[in-house]
Amino acid sequence: MNDARARDEEFFAARGFGLTIGYGKSPAVLSIDFINAFTDPTQPLGSDLSAEIQNARKVLDVARSQGIPIIHTAVSYDDPGLADAGVWALKQAGVVSLRAGTPLVECDTRIGVQPGENVLVKKYASAFFGTDLVPRLVSNRIDTVLIVGCTTSGCVRATAVDAVQNGFRPIVVAEAVGDRSSAAHDQALFDLQQKYADVVTLESALDYLRTLESS
Repeated sequence: MNDARARDEEFFAARGFGLTIGYGKSPAVLSIDFINAFTDPTQPLGSDLSAEIQNARKVLDVARSQGIPIIHTAVSYDDPGLADAGVWALKQAGVVSLRAGTPLVECDTRIGVQPGENVLVKKYASAFFGTDLVPRLVSNRIDTVLIVGCTTSGCVRATAVDAVQNGFRPIVVAEAVGDRSSAAHDQALFDLQQKYADVVTLESALDYLRTLESS
């Protein structure tokens, strides 16, 4: 840990940040944007997330064995002129790779999407923005969302922030989220832990899931 990070942690701790929200009783797993456009490092929006996918798969497989709801997300644009990307399309040239109906907006096969697992299509960073995610979770009486996916500083962070704002307990699995930038990844995890979510180890998340009764 560098001196600046140590000073930040001391500063935040002294002011009561970084408290533990804790796991709830009824979780779902949100697998954020593990689509080919983001997991193929040859693509403009892609990077090598092999380790993160492997760790996320562990979370997903335990959740599957326990009958815990899983929702995958994918960013996809239908309009030929990217009108459904709004002004965001002006910021990132790579959004042109996120065309509906193409392999790039399909979930990476290493995630192993199973029959009955929903893929929620979204247009922006947060899985909550402009989607029906809240009623999906409420109807299943979900109180906790375990978040895996990419990118840590973008869609993962935005989803975690919106989760806590909508009354869910956001749990970000540190080894199962990734980013194109290691600096952005580290800062996002620090900020999430201090203000919005519990950032937990893979081992902690798996232990929690295994304690739940299979439905």
